[in-house]
Amino acid sequence: MADSSGYMRFFPYERPYENQQEAMDRIANALSRGQDVLFEGACGTGKTLSSLVPALEVARQQGKTVVITTNVHQQMRQFVAEARAIAREEDIRAIVFKGKGSMCHIDVGYEECQALRDNTRALVDAERDRSQLERRQRDLLAESRDGDAGAADARAAVMDELESVEDRLADLEEANVCDYYRNNLTGDTDDFFAWLYDDVRTPEEIYEYAEREGFCGYELLKEGIEGVDLVVCNYHHLLDSTIRQQFFRWLGRDPEDVIAVFDEAHNVEDAAREHATRTCSERTLESALDELEGADDPRAEDAANVIRAFYDALVETYEDSFGFGDRESVGETWEDVPIANEDRRDDLTLAFLKRYSGRGIGDDLEAAAKLGRELDEQYEEAYREGETATRAECQTLQSAAFVSAWMDEGAAEGLYPVVSVTRDAGTDEVYGRAELYTCLPRQVTGQLFEEVSATVLMSATIQPFDVTEDVLGLSDPVTMAYGLQFPAENRQTFAVETPPLFASDRDDADVQETVTGTIHDAVRMTPGNTLAFFPNYGEASRYAERLERLSSATVYLDEPGESVEAVRQSFVADDDAILCTSLWGTLAEGVSFDGDDAQTVLVVGVPYPHLDDRAEAVQEAYDAAFDGTETGWRYAVEIPTIRKTRQALGRVIRSPEDVGVRALLDARYSRSAKSDLGRYSVNGTFPHEEREELVDIDPEKLKFAMLNFYGGHDAYDGDPPTP
Repeated sequence: MADSSGYMRFFPYERPYENQQEAMDRIANALSRGQDVLFEGACGTGKTLSSLVPALEVARQQGKTVVITTNVHQQMRQFVAEARAIAREEDIRAIVFKGKGSMCHIDVGYEECQALRDNTRALVDAERDRSQLERRQRDLLAESRDGDAGAADARAAVMDELESVEDRLADLEEANVCDYYRNNLTGDTDDFFAWLYDDVRTPEEIYEYAEREGFCGYELLKEGIEGVDLVVCNYHHLLDSTIRQQFFRWLGRDPEDVIAVFDEAHNVEDAAREHATRTCSERTLESALDELEGADDPRAEDAANVIRAFYDALVETYEDSFGFGDRESVGETWEDVPIANEDRRDDLTLAFLKRYSGRGIGDDLEAAAKLGRELDEQYEEAYREGETATRAECQTLQSAAFVSAWMDEGAAEGLYPVVSVTRDAGTDEVYGRAELYTCLPRQVTGQLFEEVSATVLMSATIQPFDVTEDVLGLSDPVTMAYGLQFPAENRQTFAVETPPLFASDRDDADVQETVTGTIHDAVRMTPGNTLAFFPNYGEASRYAERLERLSSATVYLDEPGESVEAVRQSFVADDDAILCTSLWGTLAEGVSFDGDDAQTVLVVGVPYPHLDDRAEAVQEAYDAAFDGTETGWRYAVEIPTIRKTRQALGRVIRSPEDVGVRALLDARYSRSAKSDLGRYSVNGTFPHEEREELVDIDPEKLKFAMLNFYGGHDAYDGDPPTP
């Protein structure tokens, strides 16, 4: 290691990369003061260690725990590798945590697991009580035989207590229990924890060890992770407020004792929305009504009254939205039905109010909630007692909670009411759901950043910093950005002035001809594989088909519903191929195309996402929250799109030795677009240092520029291609 003092004791390699030392210094200073950090670093910056090393040092000095989190599986593996490297140099206790669903040996849900844990613990406690009482009564029997008169009376009391415990055990032995968790409570787990902390173990390794030994590895982790130095986990452990509270409790840490590091932090915005959004399907409401019909309780009528009114309103709302042929065209994915109104409540709420009649919505919902809680307790007891094989969830309780939230919060700032429909693949039935969609992520993340000691949000594409601050609710964070550290002469980045691929122009024959010819030129001039990203899968398919007729290179197409990994492996095994995919697919980030896997990357068009009513709601929420008529478009659409574009460009040039071309095919990327296309130009959305690398070029000149670049690096095997 370079140094054994200060934070460098956690740095596991000989010396830091260029700029890595500076980044670690600044992050260490910020974290020690309890400040948040926004850290953008291109590939090769060493972002993970730049954040993790100073975080571990500050945590060690201040008695805190570092939690590093990602939503990208490949990055989880990278974190494990880095943590193992650190552990070889400095004594740290690190664990990798995944959700219960991926670690459960008997594949039960959360409610069932909770009931099984309680039952199993009660059974084990009763067995221990019986053992202790039996031992006590034997001792008292011996004492009474030796002439101790008082011992006989004491033994009689113990025998009464023992009889009571035996009765309780008889009931518990009929109940549902988990044998894996029982072994946790009764077996010797010292060897497990010695093995666990001897290295940094993956969830898969923990599962295999626990399965072999008959333990529940997930519960052992929960019970044995208190006070660890480092936790690697998924986003939901921090972004879901309920899970976060439990997670910190397992760690034995208050929120202010946690330093949080978010990787791929440009994804936090969407992830926060996902965790905050609430839904209730037509099926849940139906089940609640069936549940209430069988409930022998006077409150059931009032509860059914309000839930049925909401159910009928939901069905009416989506049925009324169907035009001729719309019902038949509903697919097996959820499709939104617009219901929002500018000057009044949404259509579902209005239909609900029209259909409802009773003593009061609030009173009926309160009755439904109270009855639901009692039914839920009954289900819990029935499962614990072994009367049912599974732990039922109370649909009345879920329905009442959702309808209450819908009425109380449906018109609140930043929440957007939505109705969606889908088709059941098994029954071919169309059914709907209601959803409260969260437009403002800071309603989730703002509280988190206030609670924890400090955070580092790192990404290759987190700029503009002021937008990230606004959207996530950060207060005066430290910001830093480091560009690509690899030799500049090994890469060339072009803004190719092909016709702007506006949605209205994509079917234009001349536009297609120009774009196809430019892609074909890029593929011909690439001494290896070309990776091409398009605005959507439809455009990827269109140009893949055109290239198959034109190009001698093998054309691979990434299609939704097909194995993307199988396509990727075939592509990288080739040496003269093009892979066409959507920029909004899984290959645009978190997947590396190293070395010869791909040498040229193309982004064709400005790949704005599909702008539905939900996206419009986000724009309007941003406009209202940040006082600007163009703020919504910039924050919600343009900047996320350019971030995805920048992520796609980063799929190649992954090491100092890599040589490659990155090309943006659309005139809107060029400098001249500012004057020619006005507000449609996206050149200014790129960070300054990346704009400086962009070289404007005419489509017909791209092949010559690429030939000169690759030829200058002796990249061709044999004679170069002819332009």
